[in-house]
Amino acid sequence: MNAAWAFPFIFVAGMLQAVGAAMGGQLNKSLHNPWLATSVSFMLVMFATVTLFACMPRPLPSVGDVMSMPWWAPLGGIVGAVAVFAGFLLIQKLGAGPVNGVTITANILASLAIDHFGLLRMEQHSMNWQRALGGALMIGGVTLIAKF
Repeated sequence: MNAAWAFPFIFVAGMLQAVGAAMGGQLNKSLHNPWLATSVSFMLVMFATVTLFACMPRPLPSVGDVMSMPWWAPLGGIVGAVAVFAGFLLIQKLGAGPVNGVTITANILASLAIDHFGLLRMEQHSMNWQRALGGALMIGGVTLIAKF
């Protein structure tokens, strides 16, 4: 993979995640129900992904690919939905900065543990003082954002 385009793409995706959280908060405020707001949001995502799949149905997994898949792999969307729901529910009360800051910081800290221990079949990337310092700085930064 060419990192020259990967990191700018991830950067834009991160910006869109913050915008999406604020949009979802407004959707929840308008619909008065976080479950309904989450459902509306995910129905649109489902429509978009099914449409894209219909336009680009290849490649498809083999039976062996499906059989070797860990049982927990399809649960990633449900796990991600928890963050979406939390954002919809809390962003209007706490603000975009604190909600996204805590979400991203928690993501980084969990990612450091996943990398260090090689959890969920990820390649191991051992913890070192630089990574630990990065995690600590994230905690300090989000604390400042949330407090002020």
